Amino acid sequence: MKKMFIILTVIFLIVTGVSVVTAEQKIVDRYVNYTAGGVTMKGYLAYDQNIMKKRPGILVVHEWWGLNDYIRNRARMLAKLGYVAFAVDMYGDGKIAEHPKDATLFSSQLSKDFDTVKLRFEEAENILKKQPQVDPDKIAAIGYCFGGGVVLNMALQGADLKGVASFHGSLGAVKEVKTGAVKAKIIIFNGEDDKFNSKEAIQSIQEKMKNAGVDYQFISYPGAIHAFTNPDADKYAKKFNLPMAYNARADKESWKALKIFLEGLFK
Repeated sequence: MKKMFIILTVIFLIVTGVSVVTAEQKIVDRYVNYTAGGVTMKGYLAYDQNIMKKRPGILVVHEWWGLNDYIRNRARMLAKLGYVAFAVDMYGDGKIAEHPKDATLFSSQLSKDFDTVKLRFEEAENILKKQPQVDPDKIAAIGYCFGGGVVLNMALQGADLKGVASFHGSLGAVKEVKTGAVKAKIIIFNGEDDKFNSKEAIQSIQEKMKNAGVDYQFISYPGAIHAFTNPDADKYAKKFNLPMAYNARADKESWKALKIFLEGLFK
């Protein structure tokens, strides 16, 4: 009788669309060294070892702080959703900033050199595609803050990605957005009160995407400011007097929206 109840329960969950976990997860992670333009890069790979079939790969591009614990955690969160996540080292040699002055220096140097950004992003993408767990035809990217600007501009310049998601990222287009050139679907998560993104910048990027025929979504969270997904944002704000703060509601809602977005890309 008990066995029959369990079987009926499972059938009910399947019919009603509720996910059923059939195997225990085993998330494995490791650093992967590679080179880009003669510079040693130190990326971070995470995936569920108990998933046997090939699956989509997601590139994760860090904030201006570098590839730190926060970004590694986001990679593991994606792995728990069934993706293979590869956190990109944009600065080289796993370099991390501990102070805003260094973070500004590292990120601004790259922001002025999109060719190097593109090279480092594409080398990381090549590494991800070569992983035996990855379906190389199903690649997307997400980015935070500085990284949000990176993935957005990679998409706007025609990167062969299924989609990109930018969280509280910079919104400037580094080059002209050409009509029909953008292959990726784009979703932007923005804090409505983020002092780093002016109303003019928001309007400008949306006009550029609309005029170029880009398939995009722009979601703004009232009351949220810069770095709203990072639980360490309050610590940084207090220590360095920065206009940023964690917002649990916006973090939860944007992650839920990301999951729906990714499911739509790879269905």
